[in-house]
Amino acid sequence: MSVSHLQDLIADTAGRGKQTRVSFEFFPPKSEKLEADLWASIRKLEPLAPSFVSVTYGAGGSTRDRTHRTVARMVSETTLKPAAHLTTVAASKAEVDGVLRNYWRSGVRRIVALRGDPP
Repeated sequence: MSVSHLQDLIADTAGRGKQTRVSFEFFPPKSEKLEADLWASIRKLEPLAPSFVSVTYGAGGSTRDRTHRTVARMVSETTLKPAAHLTTVAASKAEVDGVLRNYWRSGVRRIVALRGDPP
């Protein structure tokens, strides 16, 4: 579905006196090219004013750093309300606390807490 089609659907719903709420989920990029693609998508979707966006977190924390960088950048460079995924399977309380502290210091105030799948 294209961004312009989403815009049309939202406008049509608003024209009928209803509010449409959307959210988007992103995967942390694995390369510089994918990061550029992600940010191009974010810039196109931002004007749709989603209720929130989320960024996934790989099994066993495999994308932890990329998730953190992506969400922290969203906080500092966009008007979006990002929620960082956090999986707790195979993580100690100290590890989870450390991840949460890093998010807090970066301005992240929304977390999607999941048990997650074992690695």
